[in-house]
Amino acid sequence: MIQEYNNISAMYAEAAETIKTAILQGQYEALKGENRIQLAVYFSIGKYVSQNSRKGKWGTGALDSISKYLRKTLPGLRGFSAESLKKMRQFYEAWIMLDNGSCNSANTNSVIAITELEHEADSVIPITGTAAIDIYHAMAIPNTADFPATEFLAVPFTHHSRILSKTKDLQERYYYIKRCAQEHLSVDSLMGLMENEAYQTQKSLPNNFTRTILNAREARKAVMMFKDEYALDFINVEEIGERDNADIDERVVEQQIVQNIKRFIMTFGHDFAFIGNQYHLEVYGIEHFPDLLFFNRELNAMVCVELKTGAFKPGYLGQLMAYLRILDDHIKKPHENPTIGIVLCKEADKEYVEYIIQDYNKPMGVATYTTSADMPEKLRKALPDIEELKKIL
Repeated sequence: MIQEYNNISAMYAEAAETIKTAILQGQYEALKGENRIQLAVYFSIGKYVSQNSRKGKWGTGALDSISKYLRKTLPGLRGFSAESLKKMRQFYEAWIMLDNGSCNSANTNSVIAITELEHEADSVIPITGTAAIDIYHAMAIPNTADFPATEFLAVPFTHHSRILSKTKDLQERYYYIKRCAQEHLSVDSLMGLMENEAYQTQKSLPNNFTRTILNAREARKAVMMFKDEYALDFINVEEIGERDNADIDERVVEQQIVQNIKRFIMTFGHDFAFIGNQYHLEVYGIEHFPDLLFFNRELNAMVCVELKTGAFKPGYLGQLMAYLRILDDHIKKPHENPTIGIVLCKEADKEYVEYIIQDYNKPMGVATYTTSADMPEKLRKALPDIEELKKIL
C-alpha cells in the first residue's frame, strides 16, 4: 500500500513538474505582454490535464495533489488551484477544435498558430520528458470568416471561463467574445450581459438580409453588424430648427456626421471605411447622390446610408433600392459582395418596416438614431450648458 501511494505521489509530482515547466515558459513569453501567450499556456495545460484525468490515468485527488505541489515548488504562484486546473481543462475541451494535433491538414493554410512565437533555443526554458507540454504548438486558431480569431485571442482567460460557464451554444459564445474584445468589458460587465441574456434579446434593425443575402453565414454577419438604434450625440439639434424643408435638415445632419466622421464610424461599428458623402452616381443621364457611402471590410461590401430626420416612410426604401442597383452595377468590384443599404431615420415602427421591406430584393435595413436632446431630462440637467463648459475649459 505504501509503495502504491509513493508511486501515485511520484506520478503527480512528475505531472506537476511538467505543468510547472509550461508555467515558467508562459511567464517568460508573457513578458512580451500578449494575451494569446496566456491562452496558449492554459489551453496546453488544459489539454494535458484532460488527457490524463479523463482516461483514468489519475485518481480523484490528482488535481488537488498537483496544485499543492505547484504552490510548494513555486511559492507565491496564483491561478493554479485545483479549481483553476479544472477551468483550463474546460477551456481545452470546449475549444478542442483548436487542438493543433486535431487540425485537418486541409485547413493548415488557414491557421493562425501560436507557432508564431519565434524563439531562440538558448533563451527559453527547455522542455524535457516525453509527456512535456508544448505551449508553442498546441493551439491553432482558424483564420476563417466564421471564427472570430482576433477577438478570441484578445479576450482574457477569466472572461473565457465565465463565458464557458454560462453558455452552450457556439454562436452565443462568439457573440460574447466579440463584445468583450470590441467593448473591453470587465468581468462584471460581461456577467451582467449574460445575466440579462443579451444574446437572446439582442436588437437588430428591421431588415431583409436573410432573404436577400444567399449565403447564410454572410447574412448572419450582416445582422450582427448593425444595431436598430444609434446614439449620435454629437449632432447639434439646435441647427435642425423648425424648418419646413426636410431636405435642409437632413443636409445639416449629414454635414455634422461628416465633420464627426470618426465618431460616427466608432458608433456605427467596426471595420468601416468612409468613402464619401453625396457620392455622385449617374445612369442614363440621371444623377443620384446617396448621403453617405462606406465600405465594410468584415462584410466585404459597400454600405450606403440614407439619412432622414423624420419618421420612416415606405418611399425611402424605393429611393435606397435605386442607389443599391446603380452601386452594384457600376461601382462594386467583382470580388465584393452586394451593397447593403441602411435608412437612418428619427423614428420607425419596427413591425411596419419588417412588413414593408420583405418584397425588396436588395439587402436593406432601417435603423433609428437619437441625439443629445433625446437624453432623459434628469441626465440633461446634470450636464453643464455650453457656456458653463466653455468657462470650465
